[in-house]
Amino acid sequence: METLQFLSQGFDVATRPDNLLVALFGAFVGTVVGLLPGLGPINGVALLLPLAFAFGLPPETALILLAAVYLGCEYGGRISAILLNVPGDAAAVMTTLDGYPLARQGKAGIALSLSAVSSFVGSIVATCGVVLFAPLLAKWAVAFGPAEYFVLMIFAIACLGGMVGDKPVKTLMAALIGLALATVGVDSTTGVYRFTFGSVSLSDGIQFIIVVIGFFSVSEILVMLENTHAGQKAVKTSGRLLFNLKEFCATFWTMLRSALAGFVIGTLPGAGATIASAMTYMTEKRLAGSGGKFGEGDLRGLAAPEAANNASACGSLIPMLTLGVPGSGTTAVMIGALALYNITPGPMLFEQQPDVVWGLIASLFIGNVILLVMNIPLIGLFSRMLSVPNWILVPGITVISMVGVYAVHSTTFDLLLMIGLGVFGYLLRKLDFPLSAVILGFVLGELMEDNLRRALSISAGDLSILWSSPITLCLWALAALMLAMPGLRWMRGRTRARLANA
Repeated sequence: METLQFLSQGFDVATRPDNLLVALFGAFVGTVVGLLPGLGPINGVALLLPLAFAFGLPPETALILLAAVYLGCEYGGRISAILLNVPGDAAAVMTTLDGYPLARQGKAGIALSLSAVSSFVGSIVATCGVVLFAPLLAKWAVAFGPAEYFVLMIFAIACLGGMVGDKPVKTLMAALIGLALATVGVDSTTGVYRFTFGSVSLSDGIQFIIVVIGFFSVSEILVMLENTHAGQKAVKTSGRLLFNLKEFCATFWTMLRSALAGFVIGTLPGAGATIASAMTYMTEKRLAGSGGKFGEGDLRGLAAPEAANNASACGSLIPMLTLGVPGSGTTAVMIGALALYNITPGPMLFEQQPDVVWGLIASLFIGNVILLVMNIPLIGLFSRMLSVPNWILVPGITVISMVGVYAVHSTTFDLLLMIGLGVFGYLLRKLDFPLSAVILGFVLGELMEDNLRRALSISAGDLSILWSSPITLCLWALAALMLAMPGLRWMRGRTRARLANA
């Protein structure tokens, strides 16, 4: 009852006219920023943070604005992923696997509407979880130290083989390519230059936006040019822009399972929506078995990552509010916003600043309703992007990609690197390597290295810290099982064939 009273107090704050206007503005800006390839929620929140402080917004209003932008970016990231095969951020990589094939089949409207509802379900389930389980889950998240996080990343990479069941070796090789790209730059601990080949431009490493736009956008441009040359007709969208009841029922339990899993993963500081969307996608693919068409336009393969990444975004607020630990890169920027207002996040925040905390939580419910109402009517407009001729679409994607990359460091080197990675990505696609595994390997690489170094610093170089806790042992066992799964499936297939021939 006390929690409900606080939530009611939060709705009093969130439904003030100025806060409703701010939430509407933040949701719109977030959707636009999420739509642009490579920007993502961190850039969206960082863009509006100085504006919120400069205009003298009170802390609860500023946080409502930033939270609306955060959720809006998660919604918007699916649009370019589905329509152009270019994820707005790392969490939307998994959306491309089935979202883009659906768009190529003329079902862009169905994919966009289903992803919007999946995002809504994921966010609402996670927000209810924030209200009910924040203190309990925050204590559980503390049990994950650097060693546990490192093994969790190992488990995530081992799971990659399950994403593309018929080519696990190529998938793991693609993940290793991503890990190798993540090592470029200055070693954060020793200051040693690694794989920079004497280039100052590579001293900061390869930026995520360059990798994702190079591998997805540039390679997709090359594929589109190839198909245009082959005389392929333009994609036509179907007349139906909304999913039907049968399609909703077929994906409803997928949404719920993925939302719950994404929320729990989101409460782990640093785990993020990328891991949540990847794990839920692989889980649903295994549950579907041979009856699924994952990677070819399965609606469950679209609903799972969309519900999970939005649930993870809401779940990442738990460690931020209760521990003062960022649950993701975006919540790290939001902690900076609290610091600007001389507010220290942590367990005492709920007692000292209840209007800020519960106003933020209540605004998550309101922001998700705003985003759903805003996104559904625009589906027809978004889906028409596919009917644009390639001679207009290709230059448009090229210009957006180059502007996004040039804005990072304002150097032509980044543009050349983007083109080089794009050509490399095109060759990988021709050799049937999954580019999503490259991106996930790249994202996880820095996290793996940082947590491994912290773990070894704590243990004074003793490697046994990596398998000394029940959590790490459990994760190692799961990783070994995942690595063995392709071999076990192959052996089972041979056994069945032998019995059938007997």
